[in-house]
Amino acid sequence: MPRPVKWRRVEYIPENKFFAPCPKGKCSCLEGIEEVQLKIEELEAMRLKDLEGLSQEECAARMQISRQTFQNIIDEARRKVVRALMEDRAIKIGGGHYTKNVCCFKCLVCGNEVTATYEEHGTVCQYCGSTRVECNRKQCCQTPCEK
Repeated sequence: MPRPVKWRRVEYIPENKFFAPCPKGKCSCLEGIEEVQLKIEELEAMRLKDLEGLSQEECAARMQISRQTFQNIIDEARRKVVRALMEDRAIKIGGGHYTKNVCCFKCLVCGNEVTATYEEHGTVCQYCGSTRVECNRKQCCQTPCEK
């Protein structure tokens, strides 16, 4: 049984999620153009490394993943972008296994703790149903829980 995929923390989700080639300056028709799917975490890896100029170790720490996982993500992202540029394909950004925050939540009623994404967990205890749940920032979070 394979290990579950670890959440990749991203800080930037683009508003524009589709980019298409404009052959010879004529962009009237995009029908039939093939697409390359670029995951949100792949774009984040390129943003951190290529735009912000961070080291591989710093990028991995910001995304809360290992250096090897970061390298695998950025290699795949660059392959996809080059393929799109060389083969006149559109780039569609979306999907992936990402979150804005991975948090350690603690129920103030039953005391149970769970590690989950903020978006996935919400504010209800999975064990007792209490709404008195808070982020236990001292345990694992590097940033405050915000969507």
